[in-house]
Amino acid sequence: MVDPLSDDRLDRAFLALADPVRRRIVARLSRGPATVNELAEPFDITKQAVSKHIQVLEHAGLVTRTRDAQRRPVHLDAATLEALTAWIDRYRLIHEQSFRALDAVLAAQAGATTGHQQEQEQDHKHSDQEARP
Repeated sequence: MVDPLSDDRLDRAFLALADPVRRRIVARLSRGPATVNELAEPFDITKQAVSKHIQVLEHAGLVTRTRDAQRRPVHLDAATLEALTAWIDRYRLIHEQSFRALDAVLAAQAGATTGHQQEQEQDHKHSDQEARP
């Protein structure tokens, strides 16, 4: 089996998804298989152009085609999309952990600043009370 997270596979998948027509095809296929004719309906491009988009998605491992008598439905390859999502999530989680750590530092600093300000206010009030006759 080919590693779905190899650099080459990632490059092909992200390049394929960089095109808005191909993203719309993937979105449509997420609802179920479709033929080239069905996939071409919402677009103002030729069926041949849609077929080329499908070939790019196939080469990227995002879709597959099967034969069903005269029909050749296109299917979304959910495993490849899951692998892409897992790859993205790995980096998202790393950044979320960094942001949480930064939030904790900022909260601690804000708490320390608030505590220091309260101490100064108390000292100021105390000084004012001592200065009154």
